[in-house]
Amino acid sequence: MSLGLGLVLVVGLTVVSGLLVVVETGILHIRRSRAEVLVERLAERLAGRDEAPDGSSDPGMLPALLEDRIRSLGVVLLLVMACRMSAASVLAVVVADRSGGGWAIVSVVALLIAGFVLADVLPRTIALRSLDRVVIGSASVVTRLSRVAPLRWMASGLVSVAEWLLPRSLRSSAPMVSEEELLAVADRALASDAIDAEEHELIESVIAFGDRLIREVMVPRPDMGCIGSDLTVASAMAEAARNGHSRIPVSGAGIDDIVGVVHAKDLMRAHLDGRDGEPVGSLARSPRFVPETKQADDLLREMQAGRFHLAIVIDEYGGTAGLVTMEDLLEEVVGEIVDEFDEEEPLSQPVAGGGIRVHGRMPIDELDELLGDTLPDGDWDTVGGLIFDALGHVPVVGEAVVVAGRRFGVEQVVGRRITRVRIGAPGVGS
Repeated sequence: MSLGLGLVLVVGLTVVSGLLVVVETGILHIRRSRAEVLVERLAERLAGRDEAPDGSSDPGMLPALLEDRIRSLGVVLLLVMACRMSAASVLAVVVADRSGGGWAIVSVVALLIAGFVLADVLPRTIALRSLDRVVIGSASVVTRLSRVAPLRWMASGLVSVAEWLLPRSLRSSAPMVSEEELLAVADRALASDAIDAEEHELIESVIAFGDRLIREVMVPRPDMGCIGSDLTVASAMAEAARNGHSRIPVSGAGIDDIVGVVHAKDLMRAHLDGRDGEPVGSLARSPRFVPETKQADDLLREMQAGRFHLAIVIDEYGGTAGLVTMEDLLEEVVGEIVDEFDEEEPLSQPVAGGGIRVHGRMPIDELDELLGDTLPDGDWDTVGGLIFDALGHVPVVGEAVVVAGRRFGVEQVVGRRITRVRIGAPGVGS
């Protein structure tokens, strides 16, 4: 083989190797979600032009290739290796015939350096910086090469051998996208202004919602507004108007004996029918009971499917722990929903002289976010529960405890409930 022909062959093999590296990089690094978006866009363009895919440019083939990327790229990886080894062999033979073995080694080293820069780093950089542009074309190349039966059989057999050599723990494991990775993607999107702060907060809330338990979002037992089953329709209407509730639990012998849920519209209908003296128990609908350890997202789906908006939460002993509404669940995702009739005390507010004042039922995780600290974990969900555990008894007004370097002072107690707590600045003890 002449020197000129050999050099042309080496350059050609190196260029082909570089192009195949672009294909490999595109398929390996495209995210599945991004690939689906690209496929939809391509399908819309083809539909707008009234073009039918020819099989090699079918937009639906990309997701199929991503199901098992290494096996799909088997032919490409085999050809990359063949091109590089062939180029090195041809160059070594041609140079050795004319200048000896020493120069052959020098030429192969030079090819290694040039190939690394021009046929590996450069193609990968181009592919990564214009991934959307190259990935559809890369999928077409992979599809065409896979139609060459001898190459497909050889690559498939070699990939199977490689998989057999893997440790057993890695043979069946599939990569999973964790919540941390999703949050990291959202953080990068926020930093690049692809999404705004409100969208980022919503994404975080949706991901966190899947880990919420009902007991973390419910209205606790002491805050439940119940009415007795023997109360008249007129009295129940007055109670509903006073509390502003559209659905009220109806109790029998006590709060642990919830016999139904009455709707304000049913009370109004009974009033218009002249049944003001009728006991409200006759209008109550069957209550839904859920355990306090149920996942919040599961209950939301059940509420959607069962078309109910309120459920009674029970503890492990069958007693009433609280109630939860669809609004409570939605607020965990979109934030507080407040109308012109809501007059609830805010869960937190700054105070003069430093520190903040919080309600005793404020969730610990919300307080963590507010303070920027990490408070101790335990069998409590609220600020009141944290103070109860730290003191070991029901506190009186004026008692305080230092937790995580902050002073938690009890400012208000109603019965045995802590309703107002003042939290000092970091490092402030008592």
